[in-house]
Amino acid sequence: MKKIFLLLFALTITCSVFAQIEDNNANTKIGDETPVFSFEVEKGKTVNIADYKGKLILINLFATWCPPCNIELPLAQKEIWNKHKDDKNFAFFVFGREEGWDKLLPYKASKGFTFPILPDLKREVFNKFAKQSIPRNILIDETGKIIYQSMGYEEKEFQALVKIINDKLKAKATK
Repeated sequence: MKKIFLLLFALTITCSVFAQIEDNNANTKIGDETPVFSFEVEKGKTVNIADYKGKLILINLFATWCPPCNIELPLAQKEIWNKHKDDKNFAFFVFGREEGWDKLLPYKASKGFTFPILPDLKREVFNKFAKQSIPRNILIDETGKIIYQSMGYEEKEFQALVKIINDKLKAKATK
């Protein structure tokens, strides 16, 4: 029992230290302009991220096989998408790193997700923001600046993201 406790304690300390280390695998930082890129929003229909300027945009980078991603996405459905999907000031895009429609559409259906899950087969979107590691969340304000970034899943950090989204959209609604 003592060995298990010590192992859990060491793991907790390691995770806490890792969560506080600067993300050297990010290609963007808070305050940067959003990189320009186009993507398929549905099969055969391409849009540009600049088309969404004026909205609060959440980008999630994930993979279907990623355990932390599969913890985070149901929470994103429940705590972000279900609450803000009808808000004209909000857009949410989830990109499957190295995955195409053939994998993403069945995955989306099997999980019951209703937010857009989009292919990033060649890491073209992912590489705009990072070199490695998922899940990642990038929050972009109405002017096109990155205001929040995270790597990995941690409940406290996810709740901070939810609060920022709620506060920003509430403030915009009262204007």
